[in-house]
Amino acid sequence: MILELADIQILPGKQTEFESAIVNGVQNVISKAKGFRGYKINKGIESPDRYVLMVFWDTLENHTVDFRGSELFTQWRGIVGPFFAAPPKVEHFDLLSKSD
Repeated sequence: MILELADIQILPGKQTEFESAIVNGVQNVISKAKGFRGYKINKGIESPDRYVLMVFWDTLENHTVDFRGSELFTQWRGIVGPFFAAPPKVEHFDLLSKSD
């Protein structure tokens, strides 16, 4: 399983609207993508305009090719993109170890 980690900085004062939009976007758009396995969204405490979106995929290509090359990606960016202060920083990770 692959972890996509997106570090998102939004426009100041838009937290409430963005939080509704990101949950809607993940639950109603990203969740329909091939290889989607789940997600977590965390919001910053010290930086209230910062969010971390974690999406779990079967393979790297499920995110980078299947999702990014689909109409679902266009829909997703239409929902959350207007809130971005800058393009999100996105990286992918393999699991090394975990607790029980």
